[in-house]
Amino acid sequence: MQLMAKDKVTLKIPRPLYERLKTVIEGSGFSSVNEFVVYILRDLMSAKSQEKQELSADEIEAIRRRLKALGYF
Repeated sequence: MQLMAKDKVTLKIPRPLYERLKTVIEGSGFSSVNEFVVYILRDLMSAKSQEKQELSADEIEAIRRRLKALGYF
């Protein structure tokens, strides 16, 4: 799927960081710092969305009541 220009925004990062990233991606297969940064951000967001969500005591109790009503307890 090709993104159109209006589907993108510009993010500004400090030039020293950009230059360092440029060095980091040399020989890595990434064609640009932008491609690398998008990859990293997507990876971080994916990891964040997969983090274990803790249930509150009230949520656990509501699940138990629902399961009991369904005949599981």
